[in-house]
Amino acid sequence: MTEEKHIASRRNVGIFAHVDAGKTTTTEHLLYLSGRIRALGSVDSGTAQTDSLEVERERGISVRSATTSLVWQNTWINLVDTPGHVDFLSEVERSLRVMDGAILIISAVEGVQSQTEMIWHALQTLRIPTLLYMNKLDRVGADPERVLREIHKQLTGMAVPIYAPLGIEDTFRGAQNVLDDALAVGAPHGFDLASAVEKLSELDEPMLTSYIEGAPIAAHDVKAALQRYARQGEAFPLLVGASSKAIGIEELLAAVLDYLPEPRGDAEQPLSAVVFKVERDKSMGRMAYVRLYEGTIRNRDTVVNATQGVEEKVTQIRRIDGRKAEDLGVVAAGDIAAVCGLTQVRIGDVLGRQDSVPPAPRMAVPLLTVQVHAESDAQYPALVAALQELTDEDPLLDLQWLQDERELHVKVMGAIQLEILTSLLRSRFGLAVRFDQPSVIYKETPSQTGEGFIAYTMPKPCWAILRFRIETGAPGSGLVYESQVRGEQLLVQYQNEVARRVPEALQQGLLGWEVTDVLVTLVEGEHHVWHTHPLDFAVATPMGIMQGLAQTGTTLLEPMLQVRITVPEEFGGKVLSDLVQMRASFDAPNIAGGRFVLEGRLPVATSLEYPVKLSAMSGGRGVITSSFAGYQPSPPDVHAERKRRGVNPLDQSKYILAVRKALSN
Repeated sequence: MTEEKHIASRRNVGIFAHVDAGKTTTTEHLLYLSGRIRALGSVDSGTAQTDSLEVERERGISVRSATTSLVWQNTWINLVDTPGHVDFLSEVERSLRVMDGAILIISAVEGVQSQTEMIWHALQTLRIPTLLYMNKLDRVGADPERVLREIHKQLTGMAVPIYAPLGIEDTFRGAQNVLDDALAVGAPHGFDLASAVEKLSELDEPMLTSYIEGAPIAAHDVKAALQRYARQGEAFPLLVGASSKAIGIEELLAAVLDYLPEPRGDAEQPLSAVVFKVERDKSMGRMAYVRLYEGTIRNRDTVVNATQGVEEKVTQIRRIDGRKAEDLGVVAAGDIAAVCGLTQVRIGDVLGRQDSVPPAPRMAVPLLTVQVHAESDAQYPALVAALQELTDEDPLLDLQWLQDERELHVKVMGAIQLEILTSLLRSRFGLAVRFDQPSVIYKETPSQTGEGFIAYTMPKPCWAILRFRIETGAPGSGLVYESQVRGEQLLVQYQNEVARRVPEALQQGLLGWEVTDVLVTLVEGEHHVWHTHPLDFAVATPMGIMQGLAQTGTTLLEPMLQVRITVPEEFGGKVLSDLVQMRASFDAPNIAGGRFVLEGRLPVATSLEYPVKLSAMSGGRGVITSSFAGYQPSPPDVHAERKRRGVNPLDQSKYILAVRKALSN
């Protein structure tokens, strides 16, 4: 691509925010100012560059992460615009992994919201340098001082304002650079050079010495220090603007170059890359969006998919820019591109070496499962294929097709995602579907420590003896498996088979739910030189695990939400009454400015319909924001059992017959 040959540097930047804070509008104005697009699009009118799906244009919300790019001051900037609605958090999660820098947009009216905090936590965990952008200063209710206090309290004390708003609401007319102008006349409290010096002195010892001694500190020295700490992810420049009026956009572009780091990586090193998005193109088939950390990929290269253990040939490399695409022929370390020809690739797969690829954050947890019905029996094969394609693009859907029962199940984050799935299946695949009412995904955990033993020695030929110790793990620990058996007692190949089958065996516990927060230890194992078949341990493992769970018993776990409810003060009493009925735990409410604000934890099962109820009760003036807060034991009076799929390994005779029949086919 000729435009890129003369580029001096590069940035990979993700744009993140809670829904309606202005991500897509900001992206449009960044593209327009840079000359990348000739006319401004609009989210509401469905003409935004990064809203390419029909359903996004219809609904006026972003559903999928979209990659685009621009050039500013001789720097190539790859931008990823992410969805803001919590139902599409998995898209945000995958984008976070491949960014070198981020812009986190916060509304000057609504302030720090639940998804803002969730994204911030992930950015901090991955140590991604981040610009904070306070948007919508022109809106009624904008309060930069309050929002700055929220940022310092709920996100980071190291947010450093580098621009001060000039005016507010309908008088907002721009931003004043506090690092260039020490006076910042009329700036709100905290938006001045002295505040920046005070913050940075916490990190910079020479500046602290000057600050304590009262020595003058030049604005350019403050900027140099902020650049250094911002690129290390220790301080976070805060900008202000009103994207819909193009105020603050040029300053934001300048800050991307000044405060966010260039991607590292050597194009001459062996390949190390990760697939963070998969799409299907009508002409090219499956396209894998790849971020390269080391090495180079060229057309017709054969690349090793380390995750799948396969080699595949690249047929084309494309730059996807909103709704347009252009052929590149080559992509090198530090860059992002869509690679065609990798037919077996899945999201999260590592290409080449693993060592340079950062870990994946975990924020999105589907809490609901729902059955999908086709319009007619004849349409089920097409529906299965369509849902499988959508699951390739979003693995958290976790499609389950129970052929014997002719049942299709998917996991979802919420009601909006179901609406989007319905629309996608209709517009993209021509399928009319019906979803049942979603049900909550419970889990189980062992109630106590116990052992599971299985001696699978009949009917011959077979021989697999296993003993597992099963213990309750720490909350949120998932499954931890280890073996204490020596190789001479049980061959390594058989131990590997057991390790592979333990997670499968725990997919359905005594109540039919996945068993989690569990420590499983293989304490005894035995094979027979003549009688053991390689798959005997695949048969024996589920029986040993289930026998152990029958001994320990299991405790039902229910998913919880951390919520923040804001209503006019007169509705506070009703909210408290509702929360008690929903089995909530909550802190003392805060009442200020006629608003009743309360934070607490709610079971998902009791609160599915509450956002609608709250809005109706308060005449649309109540707001509830929520985020996943983990699983906790259900009260004794809560019972939730799921129908088991397949034969229960506890019925060992029937299970062995069922499995061995399958093995013989």
